Amino acid sequence: MIDDSLLAILVCPADRGPLLLIDDELLYNPRLRRAYRIEDGIPVLLVDEARDVDDDEHARLMARARPADPR
Repeated sequence: MIDDSLLAILVCPADRGPLLLIDDELLYNPRLRRAYRIEDGIPVLLVDEARDVDDDEHARLMARARPADPR
């Protein structure tokens, strides 16, 4: 599980923008439609390891997304 304070500072390595947490399974950049996996609670934020997301999956991910909690 990714803590809210960690989620608030994590950014996409490609565009340096905020990421959305999807069910503690992956981090998602909706601007670039790129998904980063989480392995054993550790985000794998490598551009080469991210996967592209199509329109249908984007809609599903956005429905499940949890944004960072700005404090």
